[in-house]
Amino acid sequence: MASTARGNVRLQAVVVAAGVALLAIKFTAWSLTHSNTILSDALESIVNVTAGTFALYSLWLAAQPRDREHPYGHGKIEFISAGIEGGLVMVAGGLIIWRAVQALLAHQQLHDLGVGIALTGAAGALNLIMGLGLQRRGRRAHSITMEASGAHLLSDAWSTVAMVVGLVLIRLTGVLWLDQLFAIVFAFYIIFTGLRVFRRSVAGIMDEADHELAAKVIAQLEAARRPPWIDVHNFRTITYGAVLHVDCHVTLPWYYTLAQAHQEITAIERLVNGHDREVELFIHMDPCVPRSCGICTLADCPERQAPLARRIPWALETVLADARHGAIDAPPS
Repeated sequence: MASTARGNVRLQAVVVAAGVALLAIKFTAWSLTHSNTILSDALESIVNVTAGTFALYSLWLAAQPRDREHPYGHGKIEFISAGIEGGLVMVAGGLIIWRAVQALLAHQQLHDLGVGIALTGAAGALNLIMGLGLQRRGRRAHSITMEASGAHLLSDAWSTVAMVVGLVLIRLTGVLWLDQLFAIVFAFYIIFTGLRVFRRSVAGIMDEADHELAAKVIAQLEAARRPPWIDVHNFRTITYGAVLHVDCHVTLPWYYTLAQAHQEITAIERLVNGHDREVELFIHMDPCVPRSCGICTLADCPERQAPLARRIPWALETVLADARHGAIDAPPS
């Protein structure tokens, strides 16, 4: 995990350096053309560099080991970083609209569109490559910061493609107000992208339930389920950066010794941690009760008081409730 975190930091540092170079290219293209479409792209690049720098810091901080003041680690900083990036993207979109309206009223002229198109297109291609790389790495490393940076760069790349198409149309038709129209349309797209990133960061800070992620962990448990694991309930997940924290209750045979119970809980922990991310489990053990016999698959149980009635499959609807055997009335599988 430590090597993955260091690799994330190095990759983000490369992205920030490339962002500075792209910023210079785009402002050069704008100074040559006076195109507000190109200016809107250049202004978003300022946001890219600012947000990328903060993302670099947040990835470095998230990679630091836990300490007394931060017993759950520093991973939450990634949500703050994504929120700041989303906010900056929305501000950039607003500035683009304001600048485009000003230019529309002033009837600003365009120059050297051929050079501007070439420079902007090259910058967009590089953003596309970096964005795809960041998103792929972010998904693999479970880093919302890298995913947010990748999504931002991809939105920048696709908007650049659209801008180049618009500039070509302007050059062919000579209709200059199309420049302002394209800038405003792209600005609204940028604002929407920022809002989506900001919404996801708030969800992470508020520990909003990720049912898709929880379903994957539950499916792992269901696939390797052992007979002594009679019931799972009060299942909750919280994300701290790349670390997934899981709280749940597990019902075990009441007559198990502490050593036997610990062995079963350790097996659950190894099962969940045997995949591509670090998972921290806090498991509360519950002893079975007489009504547990109806859903218990432990064939050689010496204390069984009733035969197995049916096996309750573990899924979101059967394990999230804060009640032991809360799914006892579920239909037979």
